[in-house]
Amino acid sequence: MTAQLVVFYVLAAVTVVGSLGVVLTRNVVHAAFMLLVALLAVGGIFLVATAEFLALAQILIYGGAVTVVVLFAIMLTRSNEQPRADHSQKPIAALAAIGIFALLVVAFVATDVASLDQATNVGTATESGFEALGLGLFTDWAIPFEMTSLVLLVALIGAILLARNVEDGE
Repeated sequence: MTAQLVVFYVLAAVTVVGSLGVVLTRNVVHAAFMLLVALLAVGGIFLVATAEFLALAQILIYGGAVTVVVLFAIMLTRSNEQPRADHSQKPIAALAAIGIFALLVVAFVATDVASLDQATNVGTATESGFEALGLGLFTDWAIPFEMTSLVLLVALIGAILLARNVEDGE
């Protein structure tokens, strides 16, 4: 077993534990921090897979920006009411989660990894993968990229407005 495989397994375990922490914790702030742990571990997995750009994007965008926006939204929209603990759909959700996990395992086992090597070749002979990705991101995908940032901005502004209305008694 190589060191790269050991690091992958450790990061995969941290990702799974962080994801379970998001789902199983009752405290929303703790869930946001567990989300941060899971997203940073996924960034580490990208590094192990030598996908440096994806690792950087994962850490900066998801690990940093999205988690901060989620935390701001949580802090700004908190109310003093206790949430209702209605767990009548918990068995159905558990069955759905187990079914989706089984489907993912079957898809992973049935995938021929050797044939995916050609499909993931991003660049051509004259340009690197980063150049092709950058050109595609800022030419073909510029509008969706900017729309994503606008959605995050609107979510943050909405959280601030909701918090102001609660404090003002409106």
